[in-house]
Amino acid sequence: MTEPQAHLLVVDDDERIRGLLQKFLMRSGYLVTVARDAAQARRLLAGLEFDMIVLDVMMPGEDGISLTRELRSRLAVPILLLTARGETANRIEGFEAGADDYLVKPFEPKELLLRINAILRRVPQPRATEAPPKVLHLGAVRYDMERGELWRGSDPVRLTATEAALMRQFAAQPGQPIPRERLVGDPGKAGEEGAQERAVDVQITRLRRKIEEDPRQPRYLQTVRGEGYMLQPD
Repeated sequence: MTEPQAHLLVVDDDERIRGLLQKFLMRSGYLVTVARDAAQARRLLAGLEFDMIVLDVMMPGEDGISLTRELRSRLAVPILLLTARGETANRIEGFEAGADDYLVKPFEPKELLLRINAILRRVPQPRATEAPPKVLHLGAVRYDMERGELWRGSDPVRLTATEAALMRQFAAQPGQPIPRERLVGDPGKAGEEGAQERAVDVQITRLRRKIEEDPRQPRYLQTVRGEGYMLQPD
């Protein structure tokens, strides 16, 4: 049996860096959730468990050092700090706050990946003894997360490749809104983003017909105004 993917929280106020790190780390096999500041990170941490936090130090509002210090007082999750300030005193401050590692910007993504891998190898993973649910229940429908299969009673519900990909994304982050731009197939194509997001809306409509009792009033695959779509299992 393959091990479940580690879930990383990346916190950085720079939207470009957030996006680049998310895409790179997801391609490297991780589940990745992003936050733009300490406040959003706190909201995510209140409802989700993460295997590691990659945290920018210099952010507007509460900075990464302060957030690290507070989180370390109540959580054992490993924290890797990113900062443009590489002086010894800054690194010491980060380690004293409770960080597990410290990487100075600019950095090579490959180095970040190696450091993340190294930290996760040496940190005990409590979730290994608390297996996440393998099946999500959506009323009369259930979704098998390991097999990527949707069932209604004893009958399989056929999913297209696109619908299957959407379900994997939603099931990885139940109860959390996912922006439409993260659900598009290839968000990097210039001039096509709007069309691709409209295509996502069409796929969501089709997926609701396979999940919901009343697709016009969705209970499980919800629209979150201004944020995107969210899978809300029982």
